[in-house]
Amino acid sequence: MDAQISVFLQDDAATRQLGEDLALALGVGDCLALSGDLGAGKSALARAFLRAMADDEGLEVPSPTFTLVQSYPLRIPVSHFDLYRLGDPSELVELGFDEALENGICLVEWPEMADAELPVGRITLRLETEGVGRRAIMTAPAMQADRIRRVLAIREFLDRNGYRGAERRFLTGDASMRAYEAIYPADGGSRVILMDWPRRPEGPAVLDGKPYPKVAHLAEDAYPFVAIAILLRENGFLAPDIFSVDYEQGILLIEDLGADGVLDADGEPMPERYRAAVACLAKLHGMNIPQDIPVTPSHVHHIPDFDRTAMRMEARLLLDWYLPWKRGEPASDAERDDYLSIWDWLIDQLNQAEKSLLLRDLHSPNIIWRGAEAGIRRVGLIDFQDAMIGPTAYDLASLVQDARVTVEPPLFRQLMDDYLALRRDQPGFDEQMFLKSWAIMSAQRNCKLAGLWVRLKQRDGKAGYLKHMPRTLAYLETAFEHEALAPLREWCARAGIGAIES
Repeated sequence: MDAQISVFLQDDAATRQLGEDLALALGVGDCLALSGDLGAGKSALARAFLRAMADDEGLEVPSPTFTLVQSYPLRIPVSHFDLYRLGDPSELVELGFDEALENGICLVEWPEMADAELPVGRITLRLETEGVGRRAIMTAPAMQADRIRRVLAIREFLDRNGYRGAERRFLTGDASMRAYEAIYPADGGSRVILMDWPRRPEGPAVLDGKPYPKVAHLAEDAYPFVAIAILLRENGFLAPDIFSVDYEQGILLIEDLGADGVLDADGEPMPERYRAAVACLAKLHGMNIPQDIPVTPSHVHHIPDFDRTAMRMEARLLLDWYLPWKRGEPASDAERDDYLSIWDWLIDQLNQAEKSLLLRDLHSPNIIWRGAEAGIRRVGLIDFQDAMIGPTAYDLASLVQDARVTVEPPLFRQLMDDYLALRRDQPGFDEQMFLKSWAIMSAQRNCKLAGLWVRLKQRDGKAGYLKHMPRTLAYLETAFEHEALAPLREWCARAGIGAIES
């Protein structure tokens, strides 16, 4: 059943603001049908929507009154229809409406001219004069209504926390549950970042009655992110300052550390920056990190352990997703038993490994370069909400075997040498045990990623991640060079898993 949402707009600025907010709520396949009397603000709202989607205040938005449709190849393609001069509703097909809706968003003014031809699941927005302002009355299917309510809730959060009238722009979304916006204060102050992290309903049970996030100890609310940010900043590392948080709704305003990363213009690793990140890790791994972090007067975050259950569950992604995709059939019962037994044995080998804070995803997308800073503060750290306590070698494997970009052998060897040289100067460092745990953690991470790339394609419709598969399998081959990985190397050879993918 459709839901109704009503918003009072006190002036033209509020109407434009609603258009900007809707640009963050709508996605491919959405049709927004705009209606209202002449002068009600339909065109102003449509222009604001398109300029926000383009992130270009100067975008020319000509009226499509005579052309009937104007198309915009934006972040999400948008087709702006004005049906006032439509001769017959059937002409909508000739205008390419169905194709436009399949590939993007359709923004329709005068929808009543082709009411029967528009999708049943459209979002309707009627603007009505009310006093000195106007009211926007929106009717939408449940899924779209939830998205609209979310962007309006974020707007209310901004208003409450000193950012009334701020300009919002889409920044990024990823393979995770989080999305990010760039927030530009109305007074011209510095840009800040908004993290949009709504709570999700629990998924199906995968082990002992628990869904995957609980088994793998993935963060499900904002407390872990805030806790680790506090911990890092208190110990001299560069993590974003936290300005405002709504823990219940999962909305955070955080410091913008910038957009300069560790890759060059061609997307290749910049050795100086990777080496600085390795030095940052060596510093972190030499510290004693508390496991309980006070976040608010009533909440203490306990950093979870990267335990056997979590390691095994992640490594199983290769078995559950990659192998059936690779071979066209699932693993046999005997193969499954052998694979999981090997991982039990490998995890046992980690009992004596050095353990400390794991940031968990320390690779190029999550490192911000701050060249004007000094020492470890040149390395800005983000996306650490899933941090755990476990073998320190995991984060080094994550960095020197970057999941998103190839770290060539010469740079890989330089980074490993840098790290080991720095750690040798720290008391109690067991280099041989560290290298053994590095190989095991590298294998564990890359087995997880091989399965994850397939899961993202098959379950979530995100086929683009498969481009990382050859690199992931090549990294796995590097891990296999350590003698401790011989049983897993032999299992993969029998299963037909190799480093080259078509």
